[in-house]
Amino acid sequence: ATAYMDSVPIVALTGQVPTNLLGNDAFQESDITGITMPITKHNYLVKNAGDLSRVIQEAFYIAGTGRQGPVLVDIPKDVSTGLSEDAKLPEKVTLRGYNPTYKGHKRQTEKALELLSHAERPLIYAGGGIISSNASPELVEFATLASIPVTTTLMGIGCIPCHHPLNLGMLGMHGTEYANFAVTECDLMIAIGARFDDRVTGKIETFAPHARIIHIDIDPAEIGKNKRVDVPIVGDVRAVLQDLLALMKKRDAHEVWLKKIKHWKQNHPLKCPKNGSLHPQYIIRTLSDLVKDKAVIVSEVGQNQMWTAQHFCFHNPRTWITSGGLGTMGYGLPAAMGAHFARPDVPVFDIAGDGSIQMNIQEFGTIASNRIPVKVAILNNMYLGMVRQWQELFYDHRYSFTELPPVDFVKIANAYGIEGIRVESPDEVLPALQASLDCDGPFVMDFRIEREENVFPMVPAGAAINEMIGGHPRI
Repeated sequence: ATAYMDSVPIVALTGQVPTNLLGNDAFQESDITGITMPITKHNYLVKNAGDLSRVIQEAFYIAGTGRQGPVLVDIPKDVSTGLSEDAKLPEKVTLRGYNPTYKGHKRQTEKALELLSHAERPLIYAGGGIISSNASPELVEFATLASIPVTTTLMGIGCIPCHHPLNLGMLGMHGTEYANFAVTECDLMIAIGARFDDRVTGKIETFAPHARIIHIDIDPAEIGKNKRVDVPIVGDVRAVLQDLLALMKKRDAHEVWLKKIKHWKQNHPLKCPKNGSLHPQYIIRTLSDLVKDKAVIVSEVGQNQMWTAQHFCFHNPRTWITSGGLGTMGYGLPAAMGAHFARPDVPVFDIAGDGSIQMNIQEFGTIASNRIPVKVAILNNMYLGMVRQWQELFYDHRYSFTELPPVDFVKIANAYGIEGIRVESPDEVLPALQASLDCDGPFVMDFRIEREENVFPMVPAGAAINEMIGGHPRI
């Protein structure tokens, strides 16, 4: 389900009871194809060994083309052990009715450029589709050529370098104030590989209220689903951006608009408290300064995820891995293991909360027994922090089932044979992070942060995205 929501190409091979027992409620039989139908692009139940090679090839093709996503192949025991003398891989995968559109319609592309030529306050809203399509170079070139500021979704982080002058950071519920202000005041929004989900838009009727909207996406079902658009373009975002670049010329900078955004950036920066206590924002910024662009950062789900998205400086795409659409607690540690095998050349950090890490803490055994050098940074406040924050702000501090018992994560790590360290003050942060990098195996850091630290700014449920709390007074 997480892969489906976040458009991650995965092929899952699952085991099934022998074909002669299907439908008999045999031991461990489960209708996995029926169960997963709503959360996969496609699934198969293979009943003949001769079909297996073709089906697996099709599964990888479907998962990696069009809007990417998971495909499941259910293999009965007798099929997995069977032999087929005539099994051959087809030279080309051809599936009736499956023909994703990659090239955008030329007339729609021309309409988009026409709208852009009249815009005074344009804004690019970039989502995870940029990452999936490997379109970051084209995005940066397009934004630079047209002098358009860029704001990203949680899943789009990294598609434009953090220090790029046109980068406004993340928008939405816990986005930067200046990104949300820009959305509210833009007169043209170019949505690229994004889906206008509720965590981005807030009250949908007030989202980009003055803007004409261009929406570029490979999935036609996403266009117009949540927000009416003026120019829809169905196609691979990289291909569409290449078409736009081929047709457009460098434009004069929108000086008044860019000056206004610069003013917002200067007067509404993200806050990093400095009062001698151990704050999570400081930990994330210290890690960012230490590893720069030489690491893969994975997060769990909760406050830890938002602090990382806000305060880590991502220079490149595919260096930030998280669960967006479903917010799957426990995601981080298994994802970090996978990230290591994909990028063994750089350190991999799992930024976790003490609640989320305990959803899959048994995987300490996996990283220990296989010496997978994942560095686990636990922001430990002894709460399910994001839920507690809502209870504080909207339920008058009536905390219910969010306080967690104190856990010594260093002792747990040591019990698995993993090195670990507890950190309780700011001056211990950098040495702990450096110790994790110096260790050639897995390493666990238990950061005892301020217990009731909140993630700000925050857009309350049902509010417009410029109605933030916990930020700066608007100047």
